[in-house]
Formats: sequence, structure tokens, C-alpha cells
Amino acid sequence: MSVIEDEIIRVAARGDGVTADGRHAAFAAPGDRLTVEGAVIPGPHHRQPPCRHFPECGGCQLQHLDDAAWAGFITDRITAALAAHGLNTEIRPPALSPDRTRRRATLHAELRGRQLRLGFTEPGSHKIVDLQECWILDPALFALLNPLRGLLTALLPGARRVNVHLAMTDQGPDILIDGMEAEGLAAAEAITAFAARNRLARFSLDEGFGPTARWEPDPVTVTLGGIAVPFPSGSFLQATPEGEAALVAAAREAVGGAGTVADLFAGLGTFTFAFPDARVYAAEAARDPIFALKAAAGGARRQVFADHRDLFRRPVPAADLNNFAAVVLDPPRAGAREQAAELAGSGVPVIAYISCNPSTFARDAETLSQAGYSLDWIQPVGQFRWSIHVELAAKFSRQG
Repeated sequence: MSVIEDEIIRVAARGDGVTADGRHAAFAAPGDRLTVEGAVIPGPHHRQPPCRHFPECGGCQLQHLDDAAWAGFITDRITAALAAHGLNTEIRPPALSPDRTRRRATLHAELRGRQLRLGFTEPGSHKIVDLQECWILDPALFALLNPLRGLLTALLPGARRVNVHLAMTDQGPDILIDGMEAEGLAAAEAITAFAARNRLARFSLDEGFGPTARWEPDPVTVTLGGIAVPFPSGSFLQATPEGEAALVAAAREAVGGAGTVADLFAGLGTFTFAFPDARVYAAEAARDPIFALKAAAGGARRQVFADHRDLFRRPVPAADLNNFAAVVLDPPRAGAREQAAELAGSGVPVIAYISCNPSTFARDAETLSQAGYSLDWIQPVGQFRWSIHVELAAKFSRQG
């Protein structure tokens, strides 16, 4: 094969390598070269994927990149999103979570004949990859997969697909299965024996009416900012402890010593409880998380006002935001268009924006920048290892 001087210079948003002249190649890393026929010749940043399931499993897209190339991909995604809105700022080196640290994941299970498949789905497909190894899950969660196969084989009706939500809590692994019924004494005994044998914190089923705990010897909590917060089944939790720590550290740096803080899209209180000396207003639309946050704050005697509020339909108005020395904003992937517009009209001195979508972040950042806010810096965070999913924390400060 003849080799042409076509070097991969970057990795595109969906994980393809791209040359300077715009050629795309799957599973190519920066520094790789392409032959005339399009084959990839590995370069210095191309690594042998460690997992036998790559690339069939949709849990990872970038196992062929070393950490330097993965960090470059994260930075490029953020830079491109900012450039699309005419913005630029200091982008710090990404904080990367190690392998086997994911403490929250949703898998899928399906019984076909006598074979039960349990794992992530293939990219762009509903086909389940039956996981025999996993380089991203916390080992304590992965260790549950084989026992789960036995339980689900006994309980699942034929051809039924269910979702299996796994999370690590203070008391141990938490399992929620939605889409499965388990009626009768035999099913109840099987669940109890499974949960006790595997030392679960909780085992819950959602038959379509919300999660119901079938095993929970002690109330399940997650510790946030040193506070044990009740953990409703299926609730959001930052994917890795390292990712959470990086985001919290960035938020604390941005907010500084502010005495009054508004935590918008607060969830269970990842950032609410990060400011023990401040008075905090926490707003969240999901009922169970905000009630859990309120209970934890009351038990710890924190100065927190918890508000069950839909910030998309009823954003906190600019006049009320002016009562705070800092705002922390952590919206879902859709961003915070409505709340950003109210912030733009406010005089809040400092905003810490936590985002899991560089595109919607850049859109909202443009709104804030046009209103006189300076985008001071961005701290990228890679807690979904070997994934095209990018997170970040940013600081905005009011100018003039």
C-alpha cells in the first residue's frame, strides 16, 4: 500500500478522525496517517483499546485515543462551540476521570430464549452488547452483572426488555429496574435473597407507577459536601467521584467567598452543600430530589431555602437574582435559555455555569456576554471516560 501525507489533525464531535483536507476516518487518532485506500496507520496517540467489546459497545467511543488525545478532543469541542458564537477564553487542561470509576450507569437487559443479554447497546442500535468486561464501571457495580443475569433470567418474561439503573451510594450498590413486574412469594424471596447476598443498599422496581423499594435495610444516602443526602431511586448523581470533585472545586473557585448564593437546577445539592458558610437558595424542578435536599439541609442545620421550581417555565427573575452575590447554574443538556436571559438582565457579580453540553453552554454564554458579563475561564471535565460526552465549569463576572 502506498502512503500519502494525510495526517489526522483532530477528532470530530462524533469520534471520527479528520485530516487537514477534510477526510474522515473511523477510530483514528491525531497523528495517525491514512493510506490512499483509507486505512489507518497508527501514530503516537493511537492506543490499543483495552476492552474486548470496543467498538461494538456504545458505552465508549474513544478507547483508541490516549489521554493526551482525549483531552485534546474535549478542548476542541469546547473551543469550536465558543467560536460558533464569537467567543473565546482561557480553557484549562481537562480534568480526566480514571477508568473503572463510573458510579452511575443505565444498562439494558433482554431475555431471548434462554439467553439473557445485559449491557449497553450498540451505537445507533437497540441491540444489547452482553458485557463480559467493562473498563468504565466501578468494579463493585460490574461485579453485580453476573448475579443479575441469574435473577433476571428467573423473573423476566420472554422477549421483555428492561432498563437497569445502577448507582453507588453511601450504603453500597443501588439497583432500580424499570419495566419489570415481580409478583408472588417466589419472586419476593428471590429478590430478597439476591439483595442480601450481594449486600445491596437497595433494590427497587418501577412497574410504571414510580420506583418502589423491595429491599432497603437502611435509608439510602449519598454524601454531598459532607452532608448525607437521601437518595431517591434513579436520581441524578455525577458520574464519577473525581468528576464531581473537579466541578465542585471549580464552582467554589468561581464563587469565592460569596455570602449569598443561588443554586439553580440544584438536584440533590451537589453545589448547594459546597458552600457551608453561605446562605443558599436552591431551586429544582424534580420533586423528590428537592425534598431530599431540603430534608438534608434541615438535618444539618444549613442555611438553605429549597424551592420546588421549574426554571424553564418559571425562571428566577432578574430582580430577585440581584439579592445574591453569586449564582451557580447547572442545567440539563438543553441549557438554560430562559434563566440565562434573566441573569443577563441582573446585576449578579459572579456566575458559575456547570454544563454537560458545550453547544447550549456557548449559546447561553453569548447571551451573558452580550449583556456585559466576561467569560473568565473554563475548566473542562472528562468524567465519561472514552466518551464523546463533554462537561465543563465556567466563571462569568459582571463588568462595569
